[in-house]
Amino acid sequence: MAQTPADFDAVIIGAGAAGLSAGKRLQRDGLSFTILEARARIGGRAHTQIEQGFALDLGCAWLHSADRNPWTKIAGGLGFTVDETEPDWGRQSFDAAFSGADRAAAAAASNAFFARLEAADTSRGDFSADRLLEPAGRFNSMIDAISTYINGAELEHVSVADWGRYADSGVNWRIVEGYGATIKAFGDALPIRLSCAVTLIDHSGPSILIETTQGRLTTKAALITVPASLIASEAIVFRPALPEKTEAAAGLPLGVANKLVMTIGTADLPAAGHFFGDPTRTQTGNYQLRPFGQPVIEGYFGGGLARELEGAGNRAFLDFARGELSRLFGAQTVARLGHLSETAWASDPFSRGSYSYASPGHSDARQRLAAPVDGRLFFAGEACSTHSFSTAHGAYFTGLEAAEAIIETRRGLLAKRRAP
Repeated sequence: MAQTPADFDAVIIGAGAAGLSAGKRLQRDGLSFTILEARARIGGRAHTQIEQGFALDLGCAWLHSADRNPWTKIAGGLGFTVDETEPDWGRQSFDAAFSGADRAAAAAASNAFFARLEAADTSRGDFSADRLLEPAGRFNSMIDAISTYINGAELEHVSVADWGRYADSGVNWRIVEGYGATIKAFGDALPIRLSCAVTLIDHSGPSILIETTQGRLTTKAALITVPASLIASEAIVFRPALPEKTEAAAGLPLGVANKLVMTIGTADLPAAGHFFGDPTRTQTGNYQLRPFGQPVIEGYFGGGLARELEGAGNRAFLDFARGELSRLFGAQTVARLGHLSETAWASDPFSRGSYSYASPGHSDARQRLAAPVDGRLFFAGEACSTHSFSTAHGAYFTGLEAAEAIIETRRGLLAKRRAP
């Protein structure tokens, strides 16, 4: 890319949900812009992979708050199929060692914990979510495991004030052809440069200079939508430095949630179901039998367990899952399960995790990360969302808001120039 004075009105860094929604808005207003994406594909942490004819979402998979989630309407408009079947996350479908009475008691303990979370008073200071557990509670490990799936981290790491701000309608649907496929189709027609990692944003002069692995370009405004982990680690260098952004991003680490998809090579399993591998432990998988009726099992692993298994390398997820499922279904049945796909988000160089949570004492970091700098640098992404963090719709809304701010800033500057 050859450098020319003020190449663009705006440059968007990152072609995930936030960057794509911002691009659509800038496109409607006629601004000149381009999107720079370090990956060889668009979608960011949304990615659908087709395996043996199945659409597997390796990143985000659920339309959370689907009744008000913009991706629900977008998916329908693009011809995708929204499955409105309610999830059965709250039910342990079967486990001979986990009786009906135990399941009812576990559900009551979980509901009581979340009620305490919703009612928590943080006016005199934030604190970690594990302090809301019932002392010596029988189901504390299970509740902690749930946190690893929701936050990608155990309760001791998670801010109560931040988690309490999450707004959820309770409606959760899925897209049969894939959430990642939907987001990709949404952004396909936008001007995107793939395999183009940004290394430096120099905002010291009248135009912003952006250096990339494909060259350099200049712009009047830059919108940064990369994961908070990359800002915290200064994977992109700002000149002059932005220590307030680095500090805010450091308070919003990315938790880890990884998936394992196994093929079912036996008829000796129930037709459907959702269950913990071991509801008495924090380090346990969460499993869904035959999603969309497909002959697979989706395994979900979060927090320290996800990091540990990812670090252990080849077959670690499969071996762990087989060990847990053998207890439920027998070793002979589980031996027929085959490896189809798995994720490794912690070691992904372009995200270094799955989605953000706020550390205790850093519940205001989202607003600080999202705040524009000098009316020229703008920030968006799920970590910038106060009430819908960790989701693709949260990312979408922050991208839209940042694009609106860029447009208003450009209009204001043009009006000043035209004034007598």
